[in-house]
Amino acid sequence: MSSLPIILVLCTGNSCRSHLAEGILRNALGDRFRIESAGSKPAGYVHPLAIRAMEEINIDISSHRSKHLDEFLSDTVETVITVCGHADQACPMFPGQMNRHHFPFDDPAHATGTEDEQMAVFRRVRDEIRTVFEAYAAGRLDSLRA
Repeated sequence: MSSLPIILVLCTGNSCRSHLAEGILRNALGDRFRIESAGSKPAGYVHPLAIRAMEEINIDISSHRSKHLDEFLSDTVETVITVCGHADQACPMFPGQMNRHHFPFDDPAHATGTEDEQMAVFRRVRDEIRTVFEAYAAGRLDSLRA
């Protein structure tokens, strides 16, 4: 097991938002942290439009898989970040957990309409997540330099 601090991003289904955040955070933080995502009720897949939305910003999440948060209960999770209300309510405390943040976002998996209309929702949520998580990552990196 890696000795890097673990940042765990949680949402209910672990099919969209948490994977978008995981990819963006891993890209922003590099190899200083172990970034993971999971769900309280995993969907069992990563949404293809989430993968496509991330490809547009040159971040590859095609190898991600949908995981249950129980997979991390025996790990020392330093920070938990929830990205939907249900996961925030269902989130257990993890051994060694020092930080908890809640940054809620719309679930793009519920987008309707044509594929182009759905993709527009995925892009909007991706960009909102990118803004929040890149700012979070910058703060974490600043604190390492202090």
